[in-house]
Order: sequence, then C-alpha cells, then structure tokens
Amino acid sequence: MPTREPARPHGRHVPVRVPARRSFGDVLAGIGALIVLVALVGGVPYALLTFVGPPVTSDLLDVDVLAGNIGPTTIIAVLVLLVWLAWFQLFLCVLVEVYAGVRRVGMPARVPMSGGMQFLANKLVSAVLLLFTAGAMVIPLAKLAPTPAAPPVTAVAYSAPIVEKSMETPKTKKVYVVQPPHGRHHESLWEIAEKCLGDGRRYPEIYRLNQAKVQPDGTRLKMADLIRPGWVLDMPDDARHVHIVPSGQPREQTLRDHPGRAHVDSKADSKEHKTPDKGEAKHRRPDQEPERQEQQNKQRDQQPTAVRQSQDTGELTDYLAAASLAAAGLLLVLAIRRREQLWRRVFGRRIVRPRDDAAQAEVALRLGGDAPGARVLDVGLRVLGAELAAQRRTPPIVYGAHLSARNLDLWIHPADDDPPAPWTVADGGQVWRLPAHEGRLLPEGQTSGGAPYPGLVSIGTDAGGRVLIDLEAAQGLINVRGPQTTAALAALAVELATNRWSDRMRITLVGFGAELTAIAPGRIRAVGSLAEVLPELEAAAAPRREVLTGRITGSPRGAHYLLSAVAPTHEEARRLALLARRDTAGYVLAGEVPHATWTLEIGDDGKARLAELGFEVDAQLLPRRHYRALIDLFRTADRLDGEAIPEPEPLGGLHPPAVEIRILGPVEILGLPPLEEGRMELATELLVYLATHVGGVHPVVLGGVLWPRGVQDMVRDATIARVAQWLGPEHLLADEAGRLRLGPDVRTDWALFRELVRRSQGDPTARAILLEKALGLVRGPLLTARGPGRYAWLAADDLEYDVSAAIADAAHQLCELRLAQNQPDAAVAAVRAALLLAPDDEGLWRDLLRATHATEDLVRLRAVVEGLTRRASSHPYGGGMAPETEALIEELLPTWRIHVVRESSA
Repeated sequence: MPTREPARPHGRHVPVRVPARRSFGDVLAGIGALIVLVALVGGVPYALLTFVGPPVTSDLLDVDVLAGNIGPTTIIAVLVLLVWLAWFQLFLCVLVEVYAGVRRVGMPARVPMSGGMQFLANKLVSAVLLLFTAGAMVIPLAKLAPTPAAPPVTAVAYSAPIVEKSMETPKTKKVYVVQPPHGRHHESLWEIAEKCLGDGRRYPEIYRLNQAKVQPDGTRLKMADLIRPGWVLDMPDDARHVHIVPSGQPREQTLRDHPGRAHVDSKADSKEHKTPDKGEAKHRRPDQEPERQEQQNKQRDQQPTAVRQSQDTGELTDYLAAASLAAAGLLLVLAIRRREQLWRRVFGRRIVRPRDDAAQAEVALRLGGDAPGARVLDVGLRVLGAELAAQRRTPPIVYGAHLSARNLDLWIHPADDDPPAPWTVADGGQVWRLPAHEGRLLPEGQTSGGAPYPGLVSIGTDAGGRVLIDLEAAQGLINVRGPQTTAALAALAVELATNRWSDRMRITLVGFGAELTAIAPGRIRAVGSLAEVLPELEAAAAPRREVLTGRITGSPRGAHYLLSAVAPTHEEARRLALLARRDTAGYVLAGEVPHATWTLEIGDDGKARLAELGFEVDAQLLPRRHYRALIDLFRTADRLDGEAIPEPEPLGGLHPPAVEIRILGPVEILGLPPLEEGRMELATELLVYLATHVGGVHPVVLGGVLWPRGVQDMVRDATIARVAQWLGPEHLLADEAGRLRLGPDVRTDWALFRELVRRSQGDPTARAILLEKALGLVRGPLLTARGPGRYAWLAADDLEYDVSAAIADAAHQLCELRLAQNQPDAAVAAVRAALLLAPDDEGLWRDLLRATHATEDLVRLRAVVEGLTRRASSHPYGGGMAPETEALIEELLPTWRIHVVRESSA
C-alpha cells in the first residue's frame, strides 16, 4: 500500500534551498573584469597589428642584419616580438583558466613561468564566471519550538519524533582540510568527492554544504571550481578519510589542530590507536604529544557511546572490506575452522564467538568478501592452464591482472593473439580477457592441472576494479618502500596464504608476521633474518620453464614466496637477485634494494605506485589494528572449550502475535502488508535486528548496523520513520534514552522456539510434544536467501551461534527421548528437522546415524552413510568428517568403506 511521506521532525534545523544572490559589488567587479579581459585578449593584438605590425618582421628574418651591426630598427623589432610573446602567454593563461572554470576540472593547470600573469588571469576569469554563474545555498531555519519531553516509554509516531529527540546529544561533524598543492596537482571538489564519497559526481553536495561560509583565510566559497589550500570543508555524514570534530568547532581551530597535515584516512588506525611512523614523529614536538592526546581523548569521551562505537567499526570496515579477494579467502579458511569447532561442540554449549575488534573484522570480511570474483579468478586460470596443456603450449608470462565486475583481464608478455576459449584477446594480444559471465559458467573440478599463476596477488584497486601483480613475473627482486611498508607486506601475506588460485603454497615471512601462522599454519612460516633462509632457497631453486610446464600438466611444484620486512644487506640482495633470475619464486623486500626489478612505492596518501608497470592504485594495506583483529578472530576460531548458551527470557504467553517475524528459514513478516519494491529488504532487516535485541537499540547504533559503510542521519531517520508507519505506533516504542524496541505484540519464531524448549524442561510429561512443536518451526537455514551485503552484523552477534546450538541440542534431546520410547522413525524426523538449519553440526549426523541404525533397516543406514560421505568429500569448506563420526560408522556399518570405494569407482 502507498506510504505517507513522514512529517517533518520537530526541533531540528531543516535545510531549505533558496536562490543565492550576488552583491552589487560582485556585479560591478564582474563587468569590470569582463571589460579588462576583452581589452587584453582582443584590444592588445588589434593595437599591435594596427600601430606596430606582426610579431616577426623582415628585420628579424634577415640573417645579414643579425650578423652585422644591430641598429635601432632591429632592437624595436625584438621588443615588439617580446610584447607579442607576453600577450600570447597571457592569452594561454586566460584559456587555461576559462577551460578549468567552464569544464569544472578543479584547480587549473599551471602555465610555465607565468606565476603573476596567471594569478591575474585567475582573478579576472573568476570574477567574469561569477557574473554568469547561478548557484544555490543551504541555510538553516531557526527552531520554532523546543522539543517536548518524552514519557518513559512512548509510541513512535509516523514522523518519528522520539527518534529526533534521541539525537539531542553532543554532536559531531565531518570536515576535510584542503591540502597544499603537490607539484602541479591541486585538489578539486571532484577529487575530494571521489576520495571521500566514492563518486566525484557528488561534488555538488560538498559545494552546497560550504557555499558562502567564511573560511579561515576570510574568503568564501563562491564557485565550485575555486577552492584553496587550508580551507576547512564540511562533509556529508557518509564521508570517509575525513576529520571528526565537534559540530560547533570554528574552522580556524580545526585548521590549527591539523596544520598542513594530510587528511585523516579512515582506513588507517584512529589517532587514539595509531602508532606514528618515524617520519611523522620526528616533525612533532615531544612536549605537544601529551597535550594533543589528552585533548583528543577528552573530545572522544564527550561523544555518545553509540557514536564512538560506530566510528570504531568504520575504521575496521574500510580496509578489510576493501580487500575483497583477501576477504573471500579469509572467510573460506574461517568457515573451515568453524566447521572443525562444530565437530567438537558439546551439548549445552555453543562455539566461541569473536568479540570487539575481532567481531568487527568478521563483519568487514562479510561485507567485502568477493567469493564470486575469487571463483572466476581460480577456475578461469585453471581452465586456461588446462587448455594450454592440451595444446602443448607454455603458459605466457602474466605480469598483472585486473578483476572487475565485467571481466578478468590478464596482461601478458609477449603479446599473443591466440588465447584458448573461452578467453578472448584485446589490445593486440597484450591482454587475454575472460568475460565475467563466461567465468561464472565454468565448472569447478573439471581440470587435472594445477594453478598456473599462484603468485598473483592484489596490490590495490583502481576506479574499475582490483589490480593484481604476479610476484614471479618480475624475474627479480620486488622492492616495497614507504611509511606503510609492513602494512603492505602483511596484506600481501594474508591474501597469498588464503587464496583459492594457489596450490602447495609456501610463504616465508622475514622479520614480521609470526602470528599469521594462526591463519594458515600449513602455508606460512616466520623467521628472524634472511640469513636463515638463503641457503635453503639457493638449494631448492628450479628452472622457470620446467616449473610452469609442470603446473599445467598435473605435476606441480609448490610455489614459494619470500616477504621480508628486514632490509637486506648488500651481499644478501646480490644473492637474492641472482636467485630470482633463475627461480620461479617471488621475492618482496623492504628497504633500499639496489638490484630490484620492480619498486612498489606506498605513499602517505595511501596510493601504491609501480612505475615499471605504470600502475597507480589505492593500496591494499593491513595496518596494525586490523592485523591484530584478524589474528584474534582466528585464535577464537581455534578454541574448542565453547560457551554456555544464555537462558531465554520467558514469554508472556503463546497466543498468536499481531506481527510475526520468521527467521528460522526464509525470512518472512506476517501480519503486515508488503512495502513497495526496493524498501522491503532494508525494512525487514531493521525489524529482525530490533526483534532479536529486545533490550532496545539506539538509532545511531541501528544506523551503524544497517549501513556499516556509513549513512546520512536524514536517510537513517527517514527509514526508521517509514518502518514506524508500516508497523503502526503501537508496535515501535522508544524509552527515555531514545532506544527503540518492538512492542509486546511483535514476536519472532525464534522467541517462540526458545519458549517451547524452556517449558519442555519443566514438564517431563509434555517434553517430547513441546520439543516437536519447537522443531516444527524450523524451515531452513537461518535467514535464508538474504541479499548480498545484508545482515553482516550477524558476525558480531550471538544470534547465529545461539540458534544453531539451541536447535541442535533440542533435536538431540528429542532424538534421545524417542529412542528411549522405541520410536526410531520419530527420532530420525527430529534430527532431520534440525539438519535443515544446522547441517554442519557433526553431532546431529551422529544422532542421525544412531537413530537410523535403530530402525534396523540396513539399506536405509547405508544410504545415510553414503550421503554423509559424499557430503563430506564435496563440502565447500572441506575437511572431510570428524574422526568421531568415522568411528561411529565403523561401529554401526563395518563394511561401509567397501561400498564407498565401489560408489566412487562407479
């Protein structure tokens, strides 16, 4: 049904657009500048041609005159030429300024040796363009009335006034300090929007927020193309890589707090957690540091807890979510560990879940993980290798790759215009291309060869997608330089250790990364110095062609890559360089490496530049805080002790609710009309989160949960208001602190499940019936078919862990009861109901084996064993089956391995 537009909230400054007005002085200045420009550009050459003549006269063309005595006529001719050249230089300056102003390309390019003249042209053109440019400005209307006090628990009206009340807390805003020019490069609003908002076309939003506001130098922003270094620009709420300051802080103070400094990169550790690089620390006076830190901590402590939590989450999200291929690999390895935890889960306990930064790291991984892209890269490369092997061709050198939503491109050398299908050719054979839709159709496991290019690893992203380089293609040393070298090496190591497109990988880390063995103990080892590994590397070197051919013909030699945060000595660098020229391994070294083939520069601006290949990308980095969060996440996944499942709060009754939210399977909302297309998914997620957090959720926290990459307050509040209208005021409530919660007539099937299980524990006579009713609520995996990128908050929440453990335990209890009652078929049904939601809980499979064995139907038991064996061998997370499960099968069906062998051979 159509929804009403939410009423305007009370007690807020509402932005209203009004036409901007030029002052009379602006008009006079523009007219005067136009006259001066016309006189200079048109009048000067007209006067010169009329009274003096062309730039080059016959005197200057006469060689004899120039070689003899120079008379007054020749001197005058030279002076005339100089005047013409000066006019031409001014004309070029005007052209450059007009082009920059009309095309809105930002600060104009610098004309050589034209400092003062271009400054004059800039002023004149700016005044003229202001005369012919219209704009708009945003001004706040004054508050018309104070916000009314709210009772302890109040229904949220359609316009969500309680939500607005909750915002009356110490506010902050995001600002960006325009940076000084670097060489010929000057920042523009387009570039700032692209960097901070992800889209340069959003620059008008920044313009409207700052138009006509006084800047620290006393000037105002009048044209979107004319910004100056040192200006402090207010930014939209979803901006990244910005400063967060109190909303009332003067711009001058912001500039004093951050003088001449690059913007705060939200990908990096926050100032509260960041350890400054040596180059940065040496420019900071020691006596200033405690005062600066105290002021920052004071400002942070004054912010609401929800705001601080949201900011901390964003810091972790930016880096890890942006590393999409590494995130996909990490999630795959993490899922394998979780499955192994479930092998050993005991009744009444759930597996240990991550917390704090580790939990937020998993949220970021779920947000950014590009499993489809990783699959296209893996399967596409293996199919390519298999096809080349079938044609008895040696794989070309792939020095780089570009993975986008549309294509996988391989940059090869030498050029070859005959790639095997389904690969196509581009750029005269320099690029082999696999369209993404073709890559998604390629079957897995159909090739006998190995991974042909295991050394491909991401260095960052450009506007179109992810850029990778092949560490082996350098055929020499790769040098990494810059203030974030270790963060870059850690990012390379994590992706190499967890990717899908490498076989028998070995990674040696020198001087860092000992903790990374927690992620991939089979691939990573850490040593303290290059001297420890050099003899081994020299002894194991193998010819390049032999290794490449072996990879695609099914007898691959394991790939080996060395990443060193320790700068090599001159002798170590020489030995490594000789080794790299004849071996297929990859060698990435920090420090000054004179024998390097490629040099990867990591700048202060977060850019990675590889000049030898012409690459400049946003660097893929793993700073210290993110590194620690990943390590903690995987250490949690290795714990086998488990945690107690919390006891549920009793429900008031089992009567049907007015609104039911079903999450034990495909998510469904019963009792409400559907919303219009495009809004239902977000509104449903909002309801699910509120329904599973009965203690209440602050709107700021809710915004961070539903929009983990950031959202404007206006969008968040409008969404909450829309859901309030959809539910009705009696079903969405707010308390004195502004926390939102659902009313008592809104219930989830999960809450009903827990209540039925709770009652079954206190009523032995009805226990089996209540447990059957509870398991009858299970329709499939938790929140099935949720959209990509949605419900990432589950990684930092108890819900997934509690639901799977509680349902498995309920099924186990009912199975034991039915077996004790000599009802094996009912026991089988109970276990199969739970397997719909918790298929990786190995205890359920053992219950199914015992229950099926109790039916005394050998054929049925064999079918279960064969199905379990096939599932274990083809499980997407691998790992086979638990040893306890294999032992139980041996006990119940001693001949099972014979049947499995026959099945596989057939």
